[in-house]
This record gives sequence, structure tokens and C-alpha cells, in this order.
Amino acid sequence: MGRFRDWRTGTRYPDEGVEPLARSHVEAALFALNGPDKPYRVRTALAEEKADVVAEWHMLEPGWGSGMGRRQVERTFKFRMRLDGGAHEVRVCADVRETTRAGDPPTRVVARRHGKGPRTRVKSWRGSYKKGPDGRRQRVDDFRFDSNDLRDPLQEVVLTSGWTWRGTHKP
Repeated sequence: MGRFRDWRTGTRYPDEGVEPLARSHVEAALFALNGPDKPYRVRTALAEEKADVVAEWHMLEPGWGSGMGRRQVERTFKFRMRLDGGAHEVRVCADVRETTRAGDPPTRVVARRHGKGPRTRVKSWRGSYKKGPDGRRQRVDDFRFDSNDLRDPLQEVVLTSGWTWRGTHKP
């Protein structure tokens, strides 16, 4: 049952022989992921978030349609992380909130969605296929979003620090 639960929650373990670093070093390494070229930010959690560290990505998809039928999706993706220094593990819960707005400009809210859990993943893509220089069809991205672009660097920092990445429903 252990491996199945690990698979369901997205739990990952560090490589054998990696010495766990102190909690302060893990926090510092997570905060070091911030940068001016990154679309997300890692920050200290607020009291109501019930976590130690939060990584969040707030984005606005380009609108589609025209007139009153124009739609635009606003999405916030968060990883709430609780650091357990005794067990050398980071408990992670992913939260996603989506709001779809309509109109031109998009002001009227027509749909809201919220999801959370250990293996929540969001992918969104908008683009087209065009003829490339070699004559073959190639995909041209106008917009691309994948929540793994945020999760993977966080997970890499935690695992290289010798800590366990444990997905939970509550951090």
C-alpha cells in the first residue's frame, strides 16, 4: 500500500546517501528560486494559509472571442508547503483557482473553479500550426502554461537538500 499511496500523492524521496540539510538551508534554497525572469514567486506564508512557505503563480490567459462573448481566464496556482525539520520532509498541497470573465473588457464573472490536492496539475495552451522552414507543420505557441514548470524546481530543491517531498490534501 505504501508505494501506491506514494504514487497517488506524488511523494518523492531523496537519493540514497544524501545528507539532509537544516531547515533554514532548505527555506533559503526555496527563496533563492525567486528571480526577475521567473513568472512565479516563493514567499513566506501568511497566517491564514496554514503553511511555512508558499510558491504562487498568478497569470492571465489571453482573451478569446469578441464582443460580449469574449472570454478570459484568470488563474492562480499555489503550492503551500509545511517544512517538518524532525522528519526532514516538506508536506505540499497544491491549490488552483480559476475565474472566467466575459465581456469586452472582461468584467462579468461567468465561471469559477477551485481545486486542491497533492497531484493537482494544470496545463493550458493556445497557439496554431504553421508551415516551418523545412515545409513541415510546426506548432507555434501563443501562450503556454504548465503547473509543473513551478513544481519541478521546487521539488528539485527539496530532494537535493535530502528532504522528502510529500503530497498531502492539507499541508
